[in-house]
Amino acid sequence: MSLRISGKRELQTPEGLATRPTPSRVRQALFNILQGRVEGCRWLDLCCGAGTIGAEALCQGAAFVAGIEIAAPACRIIRANWAKVAQPEQSFQVIQGDARKLLNRGLTWDPFDYVYFAPPYEAGLYAPLLPLIPPLLKPEQGILIVEHRTGYDLPEQVGSLLRSDQRTYGQTTLAFYRDLTDWL
Repeated sequence: MSLRISGKRELQTPEGLATRPTPSRVRQALFNILQGRVEGCRWLDLCCGAGTIGAEALCQGAAFVAGIEIAAPACRIIRANWAKVAQPEQSFQVIQGDARKLLNRGLTWDPFDYVYFAPPYEAGLYAPLLPLIPPLLKPEQGILIVEHRTGYDLPEQVGSLLRSDQRTYGQTTLAFYRDLTDWL
């Protein structure tokens, strides 16, 4: 199966139902919200599935995009898709592995401007992974974006991050978390 991202670029997706690409309407809305703030950023696509969000971040000018995905076949497709859309001045890295184990061990990457977290909705990954994400973000400026099924109740606070916004698009909701300690 294939799908399209900005600029009508066609990407491949893994076969079967194990991977759920973020709907195009949600991707478009997300990058409209972030308009003008993605260029030159560092982006982490956590539980990246088909890698469409990371590919879109590259198309929007992210300097570096990293992805973590457990399924080896999906990782091969993500690497090929990201190589197709990345410009020479951009870089990316895809790590095949269990996000719980990788985050518990710690990652050696520099902090990210954005972390997009979209686990399989029924995998039970929100509670164990959300507390591990704040240290991956740039202090006081990084933003965590969590995709979840509409109606699922996420916490108002994750570490020092507070939910600052939430947008619903049919069956998919995006929750935005940022460090708002300076605002309190």
